[in-house]
Amino acid sequence: MSGRRLTRTEAEERADLLTIERYDVAVDLTGLVTGSWVRCESTITFTCHRPGAETFVDCAAVFESATLNGVALRSADEGRIALTALAERNVLTVVSTAECSADGQGVHKAVDPADGETYVYTDFTPDYARHVWACFDQPDLKAPWAFTVTAPEGWLVLSNSGDPRIESLGSVRRWTFPPTPPLATYNTVVNAGPYYELRRHGAGHDLGLFARQSLASVLDRDADELFTLTAQGLDFFAEKFGMPFPQHKYDQVFTPEFPGAMENFGCVTWMDWFLRRTTPTRAEWDLFARYLLHELAHMWFGNIVTMRWWDDLWLNEAFAEFASNWAAVSATSYTDAWTAHLAGEKLKAYLVDQGPTTHPIRQPVRDVAEAEASFDAITYPKGASVLRQLMAYVGEDNFSAGLTTYFAAHAWGSTTLEDLIEAVADAAGRDLDPWRAGWLETAGTDRLALARGGDGFVLVARGPEGPPRPQTLAIGAYGWRSGDHLERTALVEVELTGERTPLDLPAGADLYLVNDEDLTFASTRPDATTRDAFFANAGRLPTATARGVAVTTAWDMLVNGEATAAEAVQCLTGVLAVETSASVIEPYLNLAVEAAELWSPESERDGLLRAVAAACRGLSCVPAYRKPALRGLTRTATGLEEVAWLQAEAGEDVDLQWRVLVRKAQLGLPTAAEAQALLDRDPDPEAWVSRLQVRAATPDAAEKKAVWQTVVTDRAVPLASLHSVAALFWSAGQDDVLRPYAQAYLDLVPTLHRGGAMPASTFTRSLFPRFGVDLAFVRQAEDLAAQAVPVVRTNLMDLTDRMRRILRSRG
Repeated sequence: MSGRRLTRTEAEERADLLTIERYDVAVDLTGLVTGSWVRCESTITFTCHRPGAETFVDCAAVFESATLNGVALRSADEGRIALTALAERNVLTVVSTAECSADGQGVHKAVDPADGETYVYTDFTPDYARHVWACFDQPDLKAPWAFTVTAPEGWLVLSNSGDPRIESLGSVRRWTFPPTPPLATYNTVVNAGPYYELRRHGAGHDLGLFARQSLASVLDRDADELFTLTAQGLDFFAEKFGMPFPQHKYDQVFTPEFPGAMENFGCVTWMDWFLRRTTPTRAEWDLFARYLLHELAHMWFGNIVTMRWWDDLWLNEAFAEFASNWAAVSATSYTDAWTAHLAGEKLKAYLVDQGPTTHPIRQPVRDVAEAEASFDAITYPKGASVLRQLMAYVGEDNFSAGLTTYFAAHAWGSTTLEDLIEAVADAAGRDLDPWRAGWLETAGTDRLALARGGDGFVLVARGPEGPPRPQTLAIGAYGWRSGDHLERTALVEVELTGERTPLDLPAGADLYLVNDEDLTFASTRPDATTRDAFFANAGRLPTATARGVAVTTAWDMLVNGEATAAEAVQCLTGVLAVETSASVIEPYLNLAVEAAELWSPESERDGLLRAVAAACRGLSCVPAYRKPALRGLTRTATGLEEVAWLQAEAGEDVDLQWRVLVRKAQLGLPTAAEAQALLDRDPDPEAWVSRLQVRAATPDAAEKKAVWQTVVTDRAVPLASLHSVAALFWSAGQDDVLRPYAQAYLDLVPTLHRGGAMPASTFTRSLFPRFGVDLAFVRQAEDLAAQAVPVVRTNLMDLTDRMRRILRSRG
């Protein structure tokens, strides 16, 4: 059962009534060896500010028994146990069981197909702790947690606080963890299984890395970089936030079938997809580094200081996203992190922010179901970009000083938007109310365009509701140097205060770049005179950031119907030909393939793919770019001869060999024997998913049916791999065999919410058709979205808006 979802009003009433002193939770995992049940006994000690009042405790697990101050209680109703006649000080004990089923929430059991070993994790965002044990499941009722876990003898058990006392009890062991600092329910964790462990000292802390036994060699390969990044992040955040991480132990657990990454205090849980089975490219390491620093930043933003309610989710996620890029650029070797953010996450935010689901970064959230739909591109990358804008607006030193004050004042408590903005405003000596209202409480994207007036240049700016937001940005002027490269001849930094801002820019430049240095979040346009030169010459800009801004402008023009797919490909291939940042080679190749394959008219598709392939061949001659270039060629090869050449180039790179077979399947060439042979020699525990990708790409009705059964009906594919399988299922040029599945997707929509927020979002987005659809399909999907639960509705509306734009671009 799932029970009723908590509303904001209920949470406020409960927070006014109660103070939680502590949780003592006994967890029995021994039933997972041969079964799927976890048994829990949750003891909550709390005070009531109005003795005699009544409230409820959340418990959506299977109820066994409960007592309040020694008096037996009735079983849960709709996931809630009524608590009446409360004393000033109360002790509540609830015994419950939770099942680790495919659609279960809160706790999950995974069996490694490589060796049959069992691993278990908990994951409680946003309100899934109640599915495992009784608790007051809201973010502001923080308390210390003391876990006692009984597990099989051969398992390691990991939780928030380190240094447990371990007792052997025959075939099982009992792990008793010391109490945590005050934490929100969703920041607690229990991970367990026969993990492979590595430990190292760094930044004054005891650092741990864990992976399933079958991935020990991969963890060994990546450990030095992971430990280094963690130590660098701990040092950087301790300085910038004026507070070291307050616990000496910090663990990171890579577990099978986990749906993402979760910032549990002192014990971060990762999907082990992040442990790449083949040596990671620079872009993959860049992404991983930023994710790692994101989760680490959450130790402060989210754990030490927690949002009071889900309308301030951005206090957690936007700040963690911002801080990860800030730390990467300032303290690690990943100095192109902001450019990589621009090439990936920020592009997605621009699209969503100009679509039907845009919302203020801070928005009213009536209940937890609505909160699930807030984990999106507005809260994460737009929020991070806006915070970077704030740092530019007030200055980095003032910004850091404000954060130091914020953490000193609110450590181990809960806050709202006003608390953070007040701290930064005081440090900067500025009134930030207009900034807050414009950036955090107003939806939509500003539009900035360069225009020529009688007296020179003017920056024409408009906000989503009239005048532009207060912001600082720069405009660059570029001229030719030595005939084939551009150099910046002027950089004008301005603080916008109105709709028309005169600019002291030199006349006669060959290219002008609005939002040079990427200081703000806005949709930008070149001036009309140099528009065509903008697409042709973006690759001749002198820095990775300038080229990234140009790519962003070109892509935003594409999705808004102001540029063609051919122009976007021209811009991207021109940039790729000269790009010096390995962090963005792969993202740009992905965009180029997407523009050519997904956004172009069918009559132009093959020609544009050949242009991308030519760019890949050029990049393949550069050793640092060879792997992403060959990957790009596996998506653009047009015949058997190119496929054979790629197979020879791949050699012993099993991952690349799988990619070549996928392309071979898409081209309608036989792959069964080669795929079976490759499967037999691939050591990856998830190699069967690679084999499934080849089948998914095959333009054969029987294969499509079998793959749909595995992915959709059986839900057998790990969430981390779902998108890659589904994207190949919807391969270009296979419209006839795919059309029946467009209706099959629509039939699924009412059930896509199964299993919780992360599976709902992943299935909705990954399975959405890319080909074999028309505007009639889009309208049907929009009608269904209106009736869906919030997390499905939001994702589906984003997807239908994007498909409308794609169909328009295809003409």
